[in-house]
Formats: sequence, structure tokens, C-alpha cells
Amino acid sequence: MSNESRRSAGFKDRTPVAAAREALLAAVTPHERTERVPLRDADERVVASTVTADRPVPHYRRAAMDGYAVRAEDTFGASRRSPANLRVDEAVTAGTATRVHTGSELPEGADAVVMVEEADRTGDTVAVFDAVAGGENVAPVGEDVAKGQTLYEAGHRLRPSDLGLVKSVGRDAVEVYERPRVSVLPTGEELVQDDPGPGEVVETNGQTVAQYVARWGGEASYREVVTDDADALRAAISADLDHDLVVTTGGSSVGERDLLPEVVDDLGEVLVHGVALKPGHPVALGVVEGTPVLALPGYPVACIVNAVQFLRPALRRAGHLPQTAPPTTEAELTRKIASEPGTRTFARVELDDEGDEPTATPTRTGGAGVLSSVALADGWVVVPESVEGYDAGAIVAVEHWEWSQ
Repeated sequence: MSNESRRSAGFKDRTPVAAAREALLAAVTPHERTERVPLRDADERVVASTVTADRPVPHYRRAAMDGYAVRAEDTFGASRRSPANLRVDEAVTAGTATRVHTGSELPEGADAVVMVEEADRTGDTVAVFDAVAGGENVAPVGEDVAKGQTLYEAGHRLRPSDLGLVKSVGRDAVEVYERPRVSVLPTGEELVQDDPGPGEVVETNGQTVAQYVARWGGEASYREVVTDDADALRAAISADLDHDLVVTTGGSSVGERDLLPEVVDDLGEVLVHGVALKPGHPVALGVVEGTPVLALPGYPVACIVNAVQFLRPALRRAGHLPQTAPPTTEAELTRKIASEPGTRTFARVELDDEGDEPTATPTRTGGAGVLSSVALADGWVVVPESVEGYDAGAIVAVEHWEWSQ
């Protein structure tokens, strides 16, 4: 569709959020690049190949309790009335016992441990008040992990506890998928990086998106501002098609300077232009030479809403990262939230959890250009397409969308 056609058509037919996301994700191919990283750098990385144990844990027989290592047969029949008296020695032989502590190696010749509570030492003799069976209070070799045991399959996202286990079995590094690479191209002839003059605007969208990319598990290439020129935009997008995703900010609507949908369509294919969400319906999703391209709106709040709804799931898919939902807080609305039927609305709210039950106070549903309205909010309430707003007093779920993973 030509730019003239887009301008005249406007956004009469907007794609539902779920359908737009599905179209985008269908165009995202998870990359297969891997790297080997030390365990200290592997937290939250995704395993790229099966991780197995190079050695058992424990790799020696160890005492599971503080007490005395013994031959079980030397304690048979022992009781409080008739204790077994054993000589304390450094080695365990017939009739002897050796003091051990939890985790210490079981001495040669011993096959059980009498708990310290069931023994009474006097000089070089210990009275044992409880008979133990062979293997009692002993952790055998491989009790925790057997040598060669599979710990994690490809696709598992590593946690600190996982990395401790991997280290315990003799590994100091792990093969993981590389972080997905995302090109971030801020666009707009009015944008500057600092000290704006009349008619100029400080570039924030690209920086914000690049930082979200890092928080969501990707690696961002934050580029210089590209002016509103079709040739310049084509060149900038084409230069970064070696990335897993290309994201632009600004220029995605149907105005005179909104060139990106036409540029993407010239280079490849626009899958969706205009989504039924508020704020931020003028988003374009496309593909150029197999690389998904997301043209996010220029208004800061609209840019953020669309980044969360589309960029995050696309990035996670590209990098084999799990699709996780944001944490939520149930709260009572203090004021009504209005919404447009057929449009998914993201209403920014402030939370107050000082009382018995949390309350949520709407800040804005519109105001897509007011960055402070989202930066100072505690989360947002998502009003589904099928609901015409929520009344004051309604219990709603507040999404904490700025969660990391």
C-alpha cells in the first residue's frame, strides 16, 4: 500500500492485539548461535545443550550426622540399659569408633554413624546407646547426583541454584544461547541527544527501548538518530538486517513524515499496521529479508506499551527465552477506568498498599506522549477488548510490567 493510501485509509481496521502478536511471532525464528560462558556470568542464560554431571555428588562417603563412625555390627543390641562400649581411635576396626562431623569423610572400615546424642564419651571409650544398621546416617557416593546424570536439557533458563549444582559436579562453564541481537533505530528529524532548541525533542524512546532489550535478555545496538528521509531509513534498516530483530521508534503512523510503514513494505512486507490497543495503535510489524522489523510509535508511553506487548515476546522467542507473564497485584479501583469497546486499554495506576487491602488509583488511559505518567506509575490495568471499562470499587489486576524476566 502506498503512503497516500495509508494516509487516506487511516486506522479504520485495527488488528486485535493477540492476532498482531501471533503474526509477529510466526515471523520470528529462534537463532542457533551458542557460546560457552563461565558460571559466574551464566545466571538467567538459556542452556543450549544437555548438561550432565562429570562427577558424582558427593564424590566420597560422608557422615550425614555429627557423631561416631562405627562398624554397624559392633552396635548390635546396644541400648540405654546395655550400651556397646567402643574404644575411640583414629581408625575404625573391630570394637573401635572415630569421632566424625556432618560432611566429613567416613573412615575406612566404617559403615555407619552413631549420632552424638546416642553416645557418651569418657576418656578413650564411648558408650553407644542405640544400635545402627549398615549405611545409617551415611551419605553414599552419588546420593545427591550420580556421575553422568542429566541435570538440564537445552532450553532451561539457569538460576543461581542451578549454577551451584553445575559447579558441584565439576563444571566451570556452560554452553548457552547467545543473547538475541536487537538493532534500535530512533527516527525523527526533531530528535537530539541533549540541550534541545525550539522545535527539538530529546531522544528518549530509543534509549528506553535499548535498556528494556537488555533487561529482557537481549543485546541492543542503540544507533544514532535517523532523520525522516525514506532513503536514510532504508539504508539504516538494511544495514542491521544481520540482527535478530530491528526496532524503530517514531514515524509509524500515517502523517506526512510517517515513512516507516512504506519503507518496510518497500524492503519487505508489512504484516500489521494499526493495532486495537490504547495508547499506541499506530504500530507497524513487518519482515525484511527474514528479519522481523517493529516500527514503534513515537509517543513515549505508546512506544513502551507496544515494546512490552510485541518486542518483548519477539525477543524472548528469538533467544529461546521463556515467555513469562508479569507479576500482578489485586487491588480495588478508587476511580472509574473508561475504555473503548473493541480496544485493549492499558490504564496506568498508582498503588497504595498501606491499608488492609491495596487500592489502585488511575493516572491516565490516554496521554500517550506524557512519559512521566508511566515512569511514575506503579503498573497498569489491562482492560480487555470485550469490557467497557471498570467502575470504581472493582477488583482489578495491576500488572507490574517493568519486571526484569
